[in-house]
Amino acid sequence: MQIETIATQPIEGQKPGTSGLRKKTPVFQQHHYLENFIQSIWTGIGGIAGKTLVLGGDGRYFNERAAQVVLRMAAASGAARVIVGQDALLSTPAASNLIRKRGTDGGVILSASHNPGGPEEDFGVKFNMPNGGPAPEGVTNKIFEATQSITEYKILEAHDVDLSTPGETTLGDMVVEVVDPVTDYAELMESIFDFDAIRALFKGGFTIRFDAMHAVTGPYAKAILEGTLGAPAGSVVNAKPSPDFGGGHPDPNPIWAKPLMDLMMGPDAPDFGAASDGDGDRNMIVGKGCYVTPSDSLAVLAANATLVPAYAGGLKGVARSMPTSEAVDRVAQSLGIDCFETPTGWKFFGNLLDDGRATLCGEESAGTGSDHVREKDGLWAVLFWLNVLAKRDQPVAELMADHWKTYGRNYYSRHDFEGVDAEAANTLMDELRGKLADLPGTKAGDLTVKAADEFAYDDPVDGSRAEQQGIRLYFEGGERAVLRLSGTGTVGATLRVYLENLVTAPGDLHEDPQKALAPVFAATDEIAGIKTRTGRDAPDVIT
Repeated sequence: MQIETIATQPIEGQKPGTSGLRKKTPVFQQHHYLENFIQSIWTGIGGIAGKTLVLGGDGRYFNERAAQVVLRMAAASGAARVIVGQDALLSTPAASNLIRKRGTDGGVILSASHNPGGPEEDFGVKFNMPNGGPAPEGVTNKIFEATQSITEYKILEAHDVDLSTPGETTLGDMVVEVVDPVTDYAELMESIFDFDAIRALFKGGFTIRFDAMHAVTGPYAKAILEGTLGAPAGSVVNAKPSPDFGGGHPDPNPIWAKPLMDLMMGPDAPDFGAASDGDGDRNMIVGKGCYVTPSDSLAVLAANATLVPAYAGGLKGVARSMPTSEAVDRVAQSLGIDCFETPTGWKFFGNLLDDGRATLCGEESAGTGSDHVREKDGLWAVLFWLNVLAKRDQPVAELMADHWKTYGRNYYSRHDFEGVDAEAANTLMDELRGKLADLPGTKAGDLTVKAADEFAYDDPVDGSRAEQQGIRLYFEGGERAVLRLSGTGTVGATLRVYLENLVTAPGDLHEDPQKALAPVFAATDEIAGIKTRTGRDAPDVIT
């Protein structure tokens, strides 16, 4: 084995987004492309000589090949040890847990999360810090700077490492430790939740359908739900990770998890339905005839947290991304705890969790988590719901009805306009930005604007500031709309429009959400010219 130093030059477009670098797989397969970015990670974090890292991914196409490249480059740059999931698999929350449990110097996660996988679809790479959370902007900026000045990278000339069997081997002077991807994570879940109560729930005849969407959570769900907790065999479907996610889109929402939604809204629905995404950090919750929005899910978990052993002493605080509905704010107010509003991107929760200011965090994009790791965690959220249902002894629909009677219902929806011409999308945002100061007091549709601004966040822990994080429109009736451009796509621009309308008892708490929100979208469209600018009569995806 010998270390090779390969001459290279900067490749345009290697700027990490909210969750690392995501591009089409053929882009990552270009000559030097992956290697340039990995070497830039090493440079951006101050080198990896003598360090220990975690490595794993969601099993999408190119995952195992990329893992071998990362291992050879880590060995060439002097890493002491890499802990890698068997077959290069690790869910994102499991990787975060391993980083924290083993006290490593961080980790490389190979995933494009909820994006499609396959030879022509998406791939991604991100670096997580020693706390287990995604690299903050200060670090990703250093990585990006390194991509702009790179002249060479180092890689060990060696055969592939056998990742099929747990155990230790060496690659040059570096130790490669292959671990079962499920074991440590399963132990963590058992330390958090009342597994005896959940076992009793299933023993009493409670039924569940968990759709792993041909993604990485399948082995975890099979082992924990069916194996440890005794859910009926076959409760977990699409459980084998597939390089192209079975030809589907591994995003747990009513559009892409339609078979599960159809089942849960039909006559043969089990008691509880759930799904997770490509890398296991997102979740969807459904009861019989009752879809639970991610925003409502966060609020319900906060309101019932003391039913879970790990949170029995109460919550230190809660946090939500700015576009997420304000449902959890009302719960936090009733509990007398802080509720933090952050930009989109899980990395913004890290400081609050590390500083002990927040216990539960959530995003409207189906991400929920707590201080047990520094990532959102799909299966954790499902187990949280099962723990609550076991203790409350009532179906999901009844639990939601009680919650809305107590706290009011934040009707909520996200409209995604995907693959929009980037120039048109940016022009829309720039023009809206330019007239914010003149909007208060103006009438749009049936609504009147109360306030309008562009969200900026001052981190209460480290004092850093994040600007241009989304435009907010507040209306006099309590309605709210948010517009922002997504940072997780790989083609064109995705304009996301978030709509919210709070209704309190004795108002109508069981109206169709799109009907309740129609006046909010009409007013927002009139103000921003969404349909005109995008050339779309309707959004591509409504969740």
